[in-house]
This record gives sequence, structure tokens and C-alpha cells, in this order.
Amino acid sequence: MFQGDVAGGWPHSQPQPRRRRGALVVAGVLTVVCLAALVASAVVLAGELTRPPTAAERDRATAAELARRWEAWPAGKIFPDTVPYTLSVGGKESARRIGIGHETACEGAVDASLRAVLRSHGCRAVIRATYLDQLQGLAMTVGVVAFPDASKASGAMSGLPKEIKASSGLRALSLPGSVAARFDDAARQEAAIRHRGPYLVMATIGYADGRPAAKIKEKQGYLKVVVPQLADSIIGSLAKPARPDCSSPAWSC
Repeated sequence: MFQGDVAGGWPHSQPQPRRRRGALVVAGVLTVVCLAALVASAVVLAGELTRPPTAAERDRATAAELARRWEAWPAGKIFPDTVPYTLSVGGKESARRIGIGHETACEGAVDASLRAVLRSHGCRAVIRATYLDQLQGLAMTVGVVAFPDASKASGAMSGLPKEIKASSGLRALSLPGSVAARFDDAARQEAAIRHRGPYLVMATIGYADGRPAAKIKEKQGYLKVVVPQLADSIIGSLAKPARPDCSSPAWSC
């Protein structure tokens, strides 16, 4: 019988005080390490949340805000009530907006020859408005073509014909009940297109009474002068970069 055997059982082992103290020391060290890591993480997170945005972050925010304008801005801001233009013979006049279209589908807003190019570069929408010149004899439809980013818009611009013809470009937005109710695709005389940022702006012009281009022997020179000015004016304000305001909910910096 082994010494220390009690009632046929094995003697109980007693925990060693030295081992217990060692375990407590290890646990204490681990606790301190964990707390230090948490404090360091909190400091880094606080610094990340309070630091000003970097130049790259501001650039990304600017590009994102610009690309959202076609749907974030009110239609009346994209297409102002009046757009100034200057005639070649001198004199400043203004075109007056008479209506904004409700349809935004890319393919329905342009002629068939342009649809594949817009589709292949990710066209998001085409919004259109029609204006009358100051004497109310000319009707002009302006269309904003929105793309995901400037690169896609640039690719689409490169894929389009160098000279957009009025008969194969932006379709006229006829507005029933208005002075320009007769202005349709057959009445288009001249066209223009501009590119800036994630947008193309296309414009077409003709006589408000709907006179077909085929029946006009000699086009008036001012048609070709006026239509690019409208395109320039619309895209100038729409695609103008804004200074990022990271404190505003409209921006994501």
C-alpha cells in the first residue's frame, strides 16, 4: 500500500501557489496588451474620422457629385427658363423654355444610328427640353446624355460621327398644345453636340411651324449659329465642377 493512501483512494494533488501566481501574471499581461490595442485602435479611428479629406478623396467626391446631377438636380436647374445667345449679325437674344420631356430612355431620344454607341458606353438617361427663340419662329430641342463617368462619356463622343447631322442625331421633342407642337424630326435643320465630364449635350433646331428640311432650298445661317450656343450654355453649368463640401449630406468624401 502506498504511503498516504486513504481508504483505498489516491491522495488529492494540491495546486501549487507558484503556478497560480504565474497564471495570474500572464492573464494580467494579456489584459494590458488588449487594452493597449483597443486604445490604439480608438486613437486611429478618431483620427480617421476627424481628419480632413485627402486630395484624392475630394476628387472622387467631385466626380461622384457631378455624375449624379442629371437625377439629383431639379429639371428646371438643368434646363433654365431662358438661355442667352448672340446672333451673327449682332444683338443678344434669349431662348425661352416651353417644356421638359418626361421620358428618359436613351434609345428613344436619338435616331437609330446613334443608339448602339450610347448603349455600349453605358448611357444612363437622356433628358430633353424644347426652347423657342426670342421671335418664336425657331424651336430647339436640347438633350442631356448622362454616362456613369467622364471616361464613358469620352468614349461615346469618340464613337459618334465627327459631324452630327440634324437628320440622324437628337430627336425633336414635340410638345402638343404649344407653339412648337409641329416641330418634329422631319423639321430638324441643324444640330450640335458638346462633351464635358460625364455628359454629352446634343441640340437640334428647326422652324416651329414644322417646315420640313427637305422643302427649304437655302438654310438660314443663324440656325447653325444659335444651336451650338444652347448646347454650350446647358453643358457649361451642368458639368462645372463644384468645390466639395464634405459637411453637407449631398457629398460623400
